[in-house]
Amino acid sequence: MALPAQLDLNALSVFDAVVDAGSFTAAADRLGIAKAKVSIQVARLEAALGAALFARTTRRVTLTDAGRALHAECHPLLHGIMAAIDQVGAGTAELSGVLRLSTSVDHAVQSLAGAAALFAARHPQLQIDLRTSDRVVDLVGEGIDLSIRLGWLRDSSLRALKLGEFEQYLVASPAYVRRTGRLSHPQELGGREWVALTLLPTPLTWQFTAPDGATQTAHVKARIRVDAPGALAAMLRHGAGISVLDQYSAEENIAAGKLVRLLPHWRLPPGGIYAVYPPGRHVSARVRAFIDFYREFLQQA
Repeated sequence: MALPAQLDLNALSVFDAVVDAGSFTAAADRLGIAKAKVSIQVARLEAALGAALFARTTRRVTLTDAGRALHAECHPLLHGIMAAIDQVGAGTAELSGVLRLSTSVDHAVQSLAGAAALFAARHPQLQIDLRTSDRVVDLVGEGIDLSIRLGWLRDSSLRALKLGEFEQYLVASPAYVRRTGRLSHPQELGGREWVALTLLPTPLTWQFTAPDGATQTAHVKARIRVDAPGALAAMLRHGAGISVLDQYSAEENIAAGKLVRLLPHWRLPPGGIYAVYPPGRHVSARVRAFIDFYREFLQQA
């Protein structure tokens, strides 16, 4: 597609944001401007090109052939321009704009919210939008710049950077242990009450490693299932059975005397802490700065 010589770069950036976000509303939220301004910029771009770029319906917008051609040519150029600007300004310009973060409810309380507060204090021109959910959010659709995810990643289309690891602990309440007795081997789990976390890919199959390196796979049965780590911890504290908690949640409850660790000499596979960001989008200076900051924050915790 041949582009006019006098073309508004801002309009192109807005157009690219609409394509990336999937709607005018999401693009406006991501850019921090009014939806009407997004519509005006796109309309001006369409007028300059003499072609419709989007086919609009009441629910969504889709690219026309002209829109696809324009995006194919302009997206890598805009990506390169933004990368060059960030590189020139690295280390000199104050971080500004909006940094949209997401993570699970528990991890926000235990770690990320505190880190975000310290990061915001260090960069007073930066706005922080922290969103918490125990479901896996759509980074592109919801305009998230960076998601901190724990466990094991499933979506290979996303870009991810591993920041650290955490242990998994087998736990139950002191009352449950008094009632049923302590465990001596993972094989005994098949006869105990298990509370399953349905967010996990295999919530009823667990592999344990003994101190000598021998492995044992335990298959459990669950009468109770929950879809959030916080609800799982609450169930366990009230004696519902046995399950696995991440190191942070487990240690907090163990220190308070609300849970006890079972089979401490048997190790479960560690989980990862990942910085996850959308594919194909320029990684801004504020995202890169927060990733570096949070990696150091986790190491010092």
